[in-house]
Amino acid sequence: MIDANPPAPSVLERALARDRRLIAVALAALVVLAWSYLLVLSNDTGMPAEAPMPGMSAMPDIRALPGMGAAHPFVPSFALTMLMWWTMMIGMMVPSAAPMILLYGNVQRRQLAAESPRLRVALFTAGYLAAWGAFSALAAAAQIALTRLALLAPAELAVTTRLGALLVALAGVYQLTPLKNVCLRRCRSPAEFLSSHWHVGSAGALRMGVDHGLYCVGCCWLLMSLLFVTGIMNLLWVAAIAVFVLIEKILPHGERTAQIGGAMLLLLAAYLALNA
Repeated sequence: MIDANPPAPSVLERALARDRRLIAVALAALVVLAWSYLLVLSNDTGMPAEAPMPGMSAMPDIRALPGMGAAHPFVPSFALTMLMWWTMMIGMMVPSAAPMILLYGNVQRRQLAAESPRLRVALFTAGYLAAWGAFSALAAAAQIALTRLALLAPAELAVTTRLGALLVALAGVYQLTPLKNVCLRRCRSPAEFLSSHWHVGSAGALRMGVDHGLYCVGCCWLLMSLLFVTGIMNLLWVAAIAVFVLIEKILPHGERTAQIGGAMLLLLAAYLALNA
C-alpha cells in the first residue's frame, strides 16, 4: 500500500530546498543584470560613431578606444573593453553553469550540516567567473590589437570576411577535437567533476570554481571568438551562441550536438571563404 501520509521533510531537506532556491534566484539575478547592461550597451553602440560607449557620458567615444582613432589612455579603454566582454561571458555562461553550482551547494549543505553553504557557493561562483574574466582580458586585448591592425571595423565591431572565415573554420575544427570532448564531458557531468576535483574549505571552493571555469573556457573559447565575426555587440548572435552552449552542456547527446555544430561551422567557413 502507498502511504497516504508521507513523512514530513527533514530539517536538512528543508535547508537544502531553501538554499537551492536562494542560489537559483541569485544566479538568475546575475544573468538578468548582465543582459540588462548588454542591452543598454548595444543600444548605445548602435548609434552613429559619434555616440559615447556604453550608456554613460563619462565613457570614451568608441573611436577613442585604442586603435580606433583618437588618442586615449590605454588602461581605461582596456578596462572598459574587458568589462564589456566579461559581462557578455557572465550572461552567456552562468545559465549553463547553474546545474554545477546548485549541485555543489547541495553537497556543501550536506557536509556542513548546521552551517550555510552560501559563502562557499559564492566563492565557487567567483572562481568560475574569474576564469572567464581572464578570458575576457585576452578577448579585450585581441579586440584592441585587431582594431589597430585595421582588421576589425570600429562601427560594426566585426572582422574582415577573410579573417572571419578563418575564425569560423578554426571554431569548426575545434568542435571535432578530443580536447573539446574532454572539456565538454567535465562540463556535462557535475557529479563526476565534483568527485574528481574536490577540495575542502573556502580556499578549496574557490579553487574548484576556477578549475570548472577553465574547463568551460576550454570548451567554449573558440565559439566565443565567433563574436568577432558576427559583430561583438550583436546580441542576437550572443544569445544564439549562449543557447548552443546551453544545449551542448545540458541536453542529451551534447557531444553529438558539438560535432554537428562543428560540421556546420566548417560549411559556413567555406561559404565565407568563397565570397571573401
